[in-house]
Amino acid sequence: MSVVRCAIYTRKSSDEGLEQDFNSLDAQREACAAYILSQASEGWTLVDTVYDDGGISGGTLERPALRRLLADIEAGHVDIIVVYKVDRLTRSLLDFAKLVEAFDRKGISFVSVTQSFNTTTSMGRLTLNMLLSFAQFEREVTAERIRDKLAASKAKGMWMGGMPPLGYRPDGRSLSIIDDHADIVRAIYAGYLNLGTVRELADHLKDQGIASPRRTTGNGRNYGGGPFSRGQLYQILKNPIYTGHIAHRRRSGLSKGKATHETKIYPGNHPAIISQDQWDTVQAQLKEQTQGTRRGRSPSTSLLAGLLVDEEGEPLIASHACKPASHKSSSSNARRRYRYYVSKQLVRDGAAQAKSANTPAWRIPARAIEQLVIKEIATLFADPLDLAGKAELILQPADLPRLVQCCDTIIDQLKIKPAALLQQLIERLALSSTGLHISIRADALAEQLKLERQQTSTPSFTLTTHVRLTRTGHAMRLIAGAGGSAVQPTGEPHLIKLLIRARRWWQTLSEGEITPTSLATREGVTVSYLLRVVRLAFLSPTIVTAIIDGTLRADVDATKLLDAETYPFQWREQEAMLLPN
Repeated sequence: MSVVRCAIYTRKSSDEGLEQDFNSLDAQREACAAYILSQASEGWTLVDTVYDDGGISGGTLERPALRRLLADIEAGHVDIIVVYKVDRLTRSLLDFAKLVEAFDRKGISFVSVTQSFNTTTSMGRLTLNMLLSFAQFEREVTAERIRDKLAASKAKGMWMGGMPPLGYRPDGRSLSIIDDHADIVRAIYAGYLNLGTVRELADHLKDQGIASPRRTTGNGRNYGGGPFSRGQLYQILKNPIYTGHIAHRRRSGLSKGKATHETKIYPGNHPAIISQDQWDTVQAQLKEQTQGTRRGRSPSTSLLAGLLVDEEGEPLIASHACKPASHKSSSSNARRRYRYYVSKQLVRDGAAQAKSANTPAWRIPARAIEQLVIKEIATLFADPLDLAGKAELILQPADLPRLVQCCDTIIDQLKIKPAALLQQLIERLALSSTGLHISIRADALAEQLKLERQQTSTPSFTLTTHVRLTRTGHAMRLIAGAGGSAVQPTGEPHLIKLLIRARRWWQTLSEGEITPTSLATREGVTVSYLLRVVRLAFLSPTIVTAIIDGTLRADVDATKLLDAETYPFQWREQEAMLLPN
């Protein structure tokens, strides 16, 4: 009979009576121990560790004994938790949902001695689902109350927390001015009116040595100290808080399945830094610089634009070329778009001069390197403990379930909408002759995972993957690792078409109603070409799968596949010649 290790958890909200020889915690433990003894025939045994929380409310999870219990669960020392009543574990449905999620992740059940609640039974699991439904309802109602309270408070001009804008510090439910920082804000407004464009303003501030002041967040994280970016300047120039007002952005409805928002401006309780007349003049000038009608812009298809650089730190430019989709296309205008990341010297000097330069010039297929970067980032998040070590995160045992869930969510997001996440996490992608070096912003990663970092932590860490470029026929391919496998988002369409044609032609010939010569005439090809294509119908299934997935050896193209002398008929020998090592 297998041993089922049972831990008893007891709690009492107040300190009253805890000084007695036999108190409420003892009574709870005795009842639970008796229940465990009654299940001895099922292999239940009581662990020696005592988990008692005396004088602590059930409305919080910050309880010493509960934390020790969760740590022991993560370490695999407990199989079942036994409590006197469910409310001894927690009085919050939200916390209850979190605990059950942590229990399920480790395969842990819990039992209430005085209530018909046992997650080892189907009725207990039904009750659990009902409680989780109420927990979801409570979360939504709480969120609505918070949104309504925020809107009502901002309508009265209150500052409702968050990161204070440059020039202000929190002062209760209002803001007070930081004189030195306010002078910078005034200089930004005056400089914009004099210079006329945000680009010139950013260059002017940099030349004058005016940088973003160093500030510290509420959790002790430092930021600032660098030159102002154009995005920061636009944010400052458009923020009505500097005129003594409070802005509140709220959801107004749905349009085409997407949430729409509106912003309302209320008089604030804090002093102004900029006059209303100067603010109005700046807004009018910003509006004049917006040429034409601004349309909704689709996200850039080049995921790594602005991130990818060469060995000298020069950015690779997102480029593309349009070529005819097919020589047999029904439309003469049908064209296919091929995206690349190209070295600046190739664009500026041309291929001939770039060849003579010492620094290698790159022209990389965009989809291949984007897939490689996404794969490397997903691999990083697939091992949460290794990730926590690389990013120097402060990780408690109780944080592990949430960390694993966050990592799984991010991996799913990388598959669906990777652009925003890559721009947030990646500081730089340095491409060299030795490999691709992915610099990850550790602070942004910690923010995604909702964890703190060690005070002495470095701002970033680097992932390195060995890649090189090689030419196959007329195409350039990106090769990752030592095995020689090309990085391909999917199989190459023309190779897949060859497989389909080979199966179709062989099926026709095997029926015996037409000769190869007649079939070649009907298809408009030579007999030699037809027979070389038909050979592909006898390729190893492993090679067929590799063609569809795009994992053939990098130097294998249509010419090599159709070469009658390239590979033998034996499948094992074919695989040795056509697949990566």
